[in-house]
Amino acid sequence: MNEHEPLAGLTVINLAINLPGPLAAARLSALGARVIKVEPPAGDPVAHVAPEYYRELSAGHEVVTIDLKDEAGIAQLNSLAAEADILITAMRPRAAEGLGIPGIVERYGLVHVEIVGFAGDRANIPGHDLTYQAAHGTLIPGSTPTIPVADIVGGEAATIAALGGLRQRESQTEIGISGIVKRVVLDEAAAWAAGPARHGLTSPGGPLGGGSPFYRTYDTADGAIAVGCVEPAFAQALAEHVGSDFDTLERAFAAKPTSEWVDLARAHDLPFEPVAMAT
Repeated sequence: MNEHEPLAGLTVINLAINLPGPLAAARLSALGARVIKVEPPAGDPVAHVAPEYYRELSAGHEVVTIDLKDEAGIAQLNSLAAEADILITAMRPRAAEGLGIPGIVERYGLVHVEIVGFAGDRANIPGHDLTYQAAHGTLIPGSTPTIPVADIVGGEAATIAALGGLRQRESQTEIGISGIVKRVVLDEAAAWAAGPARHGLTSPGGPLGGGSPFYRTYDTADGAIAVGCVEPAFAQALAEHVGSDFDTLERAFAAKPTSEWVDLARAHDLPFEPVAMAT
């Protein structure tokens, strides 16, 4: 660990499993923080369904198993919290209260990044990325998203919340230090991420939603290529070297292999990229 990294010397306890909390913990770790990942006896579900991704997110973290349902587990958590700076949780408020989390946060003056699904009266309603996206119009019925947008944006928001909480804590005196709670709402993260679609930018048929021949994917003779010629200079170059309408571009791209289109893009400074197939 580089002692000159911005969060060197700080300790994060992450009680969150699945995605948003571990994503935030990974970001804080990359900034130099020591991360202690506390997992229940059953472990983190991500470790079972996507072990390589789990290892990526928890790289460099100290992983400990604690059963928070018994007194010994709570005592162990208190011991860790006494030496920590940030606590990340991803549970409903009533569950956190049942574990005595608010008291731990206050007792040790922690920055508590509390990741919840909904705000206000809905704070104790269960949800997941799929349901948050459903509420904000970023799902195509009959399919599931390839990217868990609410979880990813929520993880980034949790990272920012942690940094904001640390800055706020710096303004406290040692005598008057108290816990700081920063709530991150995944439903709000989904709403924020849905902004481009909500305003017609990326919705079906929108400028970045397939409505422009200059910004979309095209089948090639052996795959597919993404064309991002939004700016006038790029659009003009595409029109000169390939075409400017859907039909012309579809026929042209389908007639040659992807490698030839990559060569053309390099020769004429065009933003083309082969479409990588998901594994």
